[in-house]
Amino acid sequence: MQRWLELPMLLLSVAWIALFVLDEVRGLGPGLQWAVNAIWIVFIVHFVGEFTLAPDKSDYLKRNWLSAIALVLPALRVFRVLRVARFMRAAGWLRSVRLVRVIGTFNRGMRALGRAMRRRGAGYVITLTGVVTLIGAAGMFAFERDSAASGIDSFSDALWWTAMIMTTMGSEQWPQTTAGRVLCVLLSLYAFAVFGYVTAMLASFFVGRDTPPPVASDDAALARLEAQLAALREELAASRQRPG
Repeated sequence: MQRWLELPMLLLSVAWIALFVLDEVRGLGPGLQWAVNAIWIVFIVHFVGEFTLAPDKSDYLKRNWLSAIALVLPALRVFRVLRVARFMRAAGWLRSVRLVRVIGTFNRGMRALGRAMRRRGAGYVITLTGVVTLIGAAGMFAFERDSAASGIDSFSDALWWTAMIMTTMGSEQWPQTTAGRVLCVLLSLYAFAVFGYVTAMLASFFVGRDTPPPVASDDAALARLEAQLAALREELAASRQRPG
């Protein structure tokens, strides 16, 4: 059953990430908002189904607590209807909620790629880094677009800034909001981890290219040795058959 759901859940996760980025950058119309709500309901049903079938419920929650929080957050859109958003904005809660939503989207992207690409090789790291860069840029733009001091005035600026963080080069612009700074730390930690992996991968590639190929004369000498051993066996067998 789980295998049948892997591809649909992967496609829904990709759609969720794309809609998340679009929502943070430009906002969503009524039709796309309905699509987000529909995907969110499917994720909840899938989570509840896995939780119900899990033999150890507490262990499942320990491994998926971030996914559970990310599924609860969209329900906070009800606050818009209840006119509580103004109070939450004044208390600084909305950015915290949005930060958890960004982290939850990171987590969903990593889990979806982990299930789709079981071999955690270079392709997995490159794809995951692209997803993290896109989500991080959308989140950073959402946090910093109202802060004139940060210099991140457009999504292209946020994408460039995030790409520089991913390459550990840094940038002249730095986030000014608390949520933006927390996101910056998380992106930097990921970048350092990936940088070490890429360095090791490139080192193994170049070392492998510099390693001389096996010498043909060694293969020839081994073949001659095997031939001599075979001849020796035949001679021993013939000597045993001779009358004493």
